[in-house]
Amino acid sequence: MKQAAVADMTSGPIFRKIVAFALPVMLSGILQQLYNAADVIVIGQLVGSSALAAVGATSSLINMVINLFVGLSIGTSIHVANAVGAQNRERTSLLVHASVAISLLCGVIVTVIGLFGSRTFLTWMDTPSDIIDMSVLYMQIYFCGSLFSMFFNFGAAILRAAGNSRSPFVYLAVSGVANVVLNYIFVAFFHMGVAGVATATVVSQAISAFLVLGNLLRLRDACQLFPSRIRLYPRQSLDIFLTGLPAGLQSIIFALSNTIIQSAVNSFDDTITIAGNTAAGNLEGFVYTAMNAFHVSTVTIVGQNVGAGRYERIHRVLFESLLLVTGVGIALGLLVYTFGPALLSIYLPNEPEAIPAGMERATVVMLSYFLCGIMETLVGAIRGMGSTVPPMIVSVACVCGVRLGWIYTVFASYRSMTVLFLSYPLSWIAACLGHIVLYFIFRRRLIRHAAEHSAAAAQPIPAPQ
Repeated sequence: MKQAAVADMTSGPIFRKIVAFALPVMLSGILQQLYNAADVIVIGQLVGSSALAAVGATSSLINMVINLFVGLSIGTSIHVANAVGAQNRERTSLLVHASVAISLLCGVIVTVIGLFGSRTFLTWMDTPSDIIDMSVLYMQIYFCGSLFSMFFNFGAAILRAAGNSRSPFVYLAVSGVANVVLNYIFVAFFHMGVAGVATATVVSQAISAFLVLGNLLRLRDACQLFPSRIRLYPRQSLDIFLTGLPAGLQSIIFALSNTIIQSAVNSFDDTITIAGNTAAGNLEGFVYTAMNAFHVSTVTIVGQNVGAGRYERIHRVLFESLLLVTGVGIALGLLVYTFGPALLSIYLPNEPEAIPAGMERATVVMLSYFLCGIMETLVGAIRGMGSTVPPMIVSVACVCGVRLGWIYTVFASYRSMTVLFLSYPLSWIAACLGHIVLYFIFRRRLIRHAAEHSAAAAQPIPAPQ
């Protein structure tokens, strides 16, 4: 049966629309995080701490490579949302097909990078010699699924920009269950170790990609996909690249700073410490997905309202999103901190000595994670208004600058895990302050330009002489 994807975000109660849109995105992100969580839990319980550390040592590096290209999907989100809000069917269709072409190209590039660069990158990160071979194997298999991962992320961006956040959630639910089942089968029955969990992830990503493909093919509106029309349309592709590339660069620089933090953790040359840090970092991933859901919803809702010329709704969207993300961030942070030892023991059933190392990280990061949510939501509002370069500059300067400066000064003098992880909340505070200033600058500029355009349009056409 054919279906429509477009949902109107330009009228009606804002709070209810934010919740209705953000909740499936949040659940989708949690399910995506379950990919890695299932890997980590199965490895930790059935193989051991060395294999767990091997998988954990790859996480920041994988995110750094993947996020550069997935960041381009932000360009898809912004431009498709604007086109949908403006009810421009032709531009929407061109953007959809250009986005799919970009996703396929990015998938090929990431696969090549992963296959041929994994060992070199892990060596640069000072990955311990006793786990590097397993880490390389995990990464190479993982990157073989990049084509599916990229297609899903761009396809989901199209659906969400049109207001449909439920379908990606359903598809991830299906693929998430498949991932958990396949993880257990490959590791427990076929004894494939890290290769098994990586293979399960690739198969699961393929399932989600084909489900999104089927949805796009069945649509009956401007977002419908026609395979024969997939190509890099110059204007639309350039728009997506110019808008999405700053977001991708921001993501990769964030991941780079996290990779440096991972290298600092690796420098303790203690497998138990790395394993505890891996488990705690995986728990953080669940909270981050909740925070990121409000970034995605803010980009989409602000973007549609900008396309429709409903500028008066922008401030309300941001205000109510900030209230929601702060409340959710504080609640989830306290929850994870309170039940931290029990949650970490799921990942580390046979390594209780690694739990204190995980809690050392959780104590600092989890209790301040709502600051990350505020930062992400502010960035979402600015991007939804069509500005991507300035928030990238502010984010890089504040987040990465603070973290790297902290590592090479304070942490270098006072080497402890607690001191290392204090770089996270300090960087989020600096970024929030910078983005607040940016938001008011660009909102005022957007309203002024709209007023000038309206005044120019109202001018009478002079009579011919």
